[in-house]
Amino acid sequence: MITLCKTCGTAYDEQPKNCPICDDERQYVPVTGQAWTDFDSLTTTHTNKWQQLEPQLFSIKTVPSFAINQRALLLRTPQGNVLWDCIANLDPATRALVNALGGISAIAISHPHYYTTMQEWAAAFNAPIYLHASDRQWVMRDSPAIRFWEEDALEIMPLVTLLRLGGHFAGGTVLHWQSGDGVLLAGDILQVTPGKDAVSFMWSYPNMLPLPARTVESVIGRLTGKTYQRLYGAFEGQNILANADEIVQRSGQKYIACLR
Repeated sequence: MITLCKTCGTAYDEQPKNCPICDDERQYVPVTGQAWTDFDSLTTTHTNKWQQLEPQLFSIKTVPSFAINQRALLLRTPQGNVLWDCIANLDPATRALVNALGGISAIAISHPHYYTTMQEWAAAFNAPIYLHASDRQWVMRDSPAIRFWEEDALEIMPLVTLLRLGGHFAGGTVLHWQSGDGVLLAGDILQVTPGKDAVSFMWSYPNMLPLPARTVESVIGRLTGKTYQRLYGAFEGQNILANADEIVQRSGQKYIACLR
């Protein structure tokens, strides 16, 4: 039976004594203690909400909220669909909708907090999972679908490139879709602020621990020269719909100035 951590959504083959993802200072264990559920129970008590963000981009979010409550994004391209980030719930309706949209040709995940049930998604759609090798230690369940990549960029299909920015995790990754004016799928490697006119950079979001200035310099440096007018973050509504590349660079400089 596949066991899920209720706090972060990470899946385990057997219920562990504790969740290493939550024990790490970038996450947390609730004051009530570690709690667990199982994959089959989740699919019967929860469903997934779909939203079309662009003609070829869909958001998938679990309701009622579960664990970290992030969304996954399904990007459709002529060469195949990409699932960006992952959510724990893969219910029958989601399987049917994904198949109706052409299935999944590749899965890519920004960082370990969103690995969740990536192994089940990969098996259901016969898709490889692209994870940066710097975060290998955080994979709690092996899968033949996992492809660890190195260096700072990986084109997984035409116009779709993974970029390692680091920051929140050593292998922290964003997806750059060079279509039209360009789109960046950022997870929470870049955290969209409530006004949607800035982003922030954190080592731990729940524990409010910042990144050092030199790390933020590296993050924005890796994005210098990349064109993207729109940016979609980890959570529902975190959408910057114009001048996203300028906003990211300006936000980085503001963050660095505040630290110094």
